[in-house]
Amino acid sequence: MAEEKRSVSYRDAGLDLDVYERTIAALPPLLRRTHTPRVLDGFGGFASLFALDFNSRMFARNYRRPVLVSCTDGVGTKLKVASLAGKHDTVGIDLVAMCVNDALCTGGEPLLFLDYVAMPKDDPELTRAIVKGISDGCVEADCALVGGETAILPDVYQPGDYDLAGFCVGVVERDHIITGKAIQPGDVVLGLASSGIHSNGYSLVRKVVFDVAGHGVNDFIPELGRTVGDELLEPTRIYVRAVRDVLEHYPRKRRVVRGLAHITGGGLVDNLPRVLPPGRRAFLKRGSWPVPPVFTWMQRLGNIAEDEMDRVFNCGIGFCLVVSKFFADSIQKQLADDRIPSWIIGEIREGEAAVEWE
Repeated sequence: MAEEKRSVSYRDAGLDLDVYERTIAALPPLLRRTHTPRVLDGFGGFASLFALDFNSRMFARNYRRPVLVSCTDGVGTKLKVASLAGKHDTVGIDLVAMCVNDALCTGGEPLLFLDYVAMPKDDPELTRAIVKGISDGCVEADCALVGGETAILPDVYQPGDYDLAGFCVGVVERDHIITGKAIQPGDVVLGLASSGIHSNGYSLVRKVVFDVAGHGVNDFIPELGRTVGDELLEPTRIYVRAVRDVLEHYPRKRRVVRGLAHITGGGLVDNLPRVLPPGRRAFLKRGSWPVPPVFTWMQRLGNIAEDEMDRVFNCGIGFCLVVSKFFADSIQKQLADDRIPSWIIGEIREGEAAVEWE
């Protein structure tokens, strides 16, 4: 008599549907706290609905020629630091920041956010911590977290690994789009303070801090005043409210704010030229802003060349506004009211679209 074959289940392949259901069931409150009445209920679990206009004085936008803005990004190998530290409730803020700050560069308003979380096995506690951070970031960015996807991929990720991707949709009035084309000689570059490394260059960060210097995530660094893990996991700053307040304060037709740049991988030298029109060159002055200690610390640990620092890290400037010099002081005061330190770090002159240091 032939031996009866054992029944193979999804659980045997690495995915427990009961645990998956418990994981998903814990997430709706984290989404709902980011919602306004513009998020419509009742469609089901396949997609989300968001009203561009809403019949309420508080939420009405009355768009005339709306243009959708879309972007996507991830967190990169900063996730490896989160795993080493066992702290996963802040990388979600990074995920939101990397997307909404990009959307902001059009002059637009981020509206909604979706996430993609991939891991080797269901982990309700880990998933909730990650999504808690995403929810926190969306609250800070005034952006609705309307859904996402949790993928369990046991043959793709090793135990302890996971990956994140974020997707942002925003809107901007066609007549209010900021492209950088209005930038002219004499304009000044305002540099807005970063909160630290943000979410770029972490392959080099980990190489220098852990491999070369031999530090652990719990090591206390006197010149930083905190542990390695706390410093490296400092979330990316979200600039949405501060920049939106500036844009709402100055009439768009006057083109006071002429260019917006999110300083991510590539630093100032690669990101600022992305908004410069032909014939406009940015001349930036070293020493015009205070470089946070984490950058000088890493540079010393790895003996990193200055031009390498410029190309890999934000070095203390996480976002740039190119503005009319006549309004620079008042814009800086408004940014300060929103608790964003800023400095005039350079000016625009004629020349090839690039950054030149002085």
